[in-house]
Amino acid sequence: MAPAATRSAIFRLINAAQLQSACPCHGCRSATHTHGRLGLQQLRKLATPVNAVQKEYAFEVAASNLRFGEGVTREVGMDLKNMKARKIGVFTDPVVAKLKPLQTAVESLQSQQDLPFEVFDEVVSEPTEESWRRAISWARERDFSHFLAVGGGSVIDTAKTANLFTVYKDADLMDFVNAPIGKGLPIEKSLRPLIAVPTTAGTGSETTGTAIFDVTSRAFKTGIANRALKPVLGIVDTANTESCPVEVHISAGLDVLFHSLESYTAIPYTERTPRPTNPILRPAYQGSNPVADIFSLWALKTTVKYLPRVANDVTDHEARSQMLLAASFAGIGFGNAGVHLCHGMSYPISGLNKQGPKYKHPGYQVNHPIIPHGISVALTGPAVFQFTAPSSPDRHREALAIFNNTTVTDPTITSIPDSEIGAHLYESIARFLDGLGVPRGLKAVGYTKEDVPMLVDGTIPQRRVLDLAPNIGDVAGEDGREHLTRILEASLEY
Repeated sequence: MAPAATRSAIFRLINAAQLQSACPCHGCRSATHTHGRLGLQQLRKLATPVNAVQKEYAFEVAASNLRFGEGVTREVGMDLKNMKARKIGVFTDPVVAKLKPLQTAVESLQSQQDLPFEVFDEVVSEPTEESWRRAISWARERDFSHFLAVGGGSVIDTAKTANLFTVYKDADLMDFVNAPIGKGLPIEKSLRPLIAVPTTAGTGSETTGTAIFDVTSRAFKTGIANRALKPVLGIVDTANTESCPVEVHISAGLDVLFHSLESYTAIPYTERTPRPTNPILRPAYQGSNPVADIFSLWALKTTVKYLPRVANDVTDHEARSQMLLAASFAGIGFGNAGVHLCHGMSYPISGLNKQGPKYKHPGYQVNHPIIPHGISVALTGPAVFQFTAPSSPDRHREALAIFNNTTVTDPTITSIPDSEIGAHLYESIARFLDGLGVPRGLKAVGYTKEDVPMLVDGTIPQRRVLDLAPNIGDVAGEDGREHLTRILEASLEY
């Protein structure tokens, strides 16, 4: 069933009905008033809101060039030579720095004559404002002409940010961070070329203009989202996820799962407001659209099929390869459509953990508490899609068919009333997560009901994604707070 109307929504309707001036005809006290004396233009003026907010009417498609194949990391030196690179800033983290993907990339750079580079290997898993500032300072001092990122989403996002602030030498980090947390200024200058070599099958950061970090002072995540940030090339090498622990494969794969599911169920781009006054102001996250739908659906089907195989056997080459491709496909999907509630709530779930539950997920070689991004997104998944189902029953029905390994024409799917799709999808998502050993709700990582208000407070500012959420109403008002509270409470355990 659709959620019941909130008290604030009911009062707004009552007040609107009682306004005597709502209609110039029925609100008039003069007995001599007649409709015929109002001209057509006057009627139009009275019937049309003076400050009507126009909805969007267009969408754009932007993505990095992609190269997919076994061993393609060996080509990166030639790529950068072909780009006439003067000096390259290579970004990685302390773990990947010791592994084959970086070794292969460095050997490729060394194979080219007159191709100088320096390596920054201090990227933090789940980056913070402080870690970004260190990387930015390092890059600004060296004036690189090109950038190369070899690692997971944290590495690629950090390289994007270092690139941005190498060009904008005098800007502060918060100048481009999404409003209302930062200033959300447009990026009007061309950035330096960045090549991204992902070593996890998850974020899809090699295809997008998005970079995420943890604002530790406010205990939630946010980021910068602009098409200008996207890499010029993503090198998707199926050999580069061989060394990932199974827990990293699962968490990264969950990010793919919810990238695709959230982007497919986001509000249609034609419902987004306001319409930009200039194309440069059109956001990267635009709402669901026909092109993003194709990539998101393929990624969802592929992840449901292959992620359990990877979880059962990390040496399954076909499954690992398909998950890498799914990550890039989902990146193209959500990079143009956006995500919504699961991601919006995941930012305080992971951010507050460092000062609250201090949960440390197994399989991650870090010395601090961590709820990996994919896990933090998945914790609210069942409750979120039960909540959003009434907004587009057909799309949620299609998702249900995918999780149930069947088609939308299967009688077991067609026989379900629209009003019950959400409950069925809740169970199917929960069953899928159980099969991967995901913690069963927020309580399993240490949160309690008393923490819900703080989690809501950390979610409300995430307007970049919440404004794309269906069924939520006024996100920043009482309606949004009430809906988010109910979803988080429903996510405590399942």
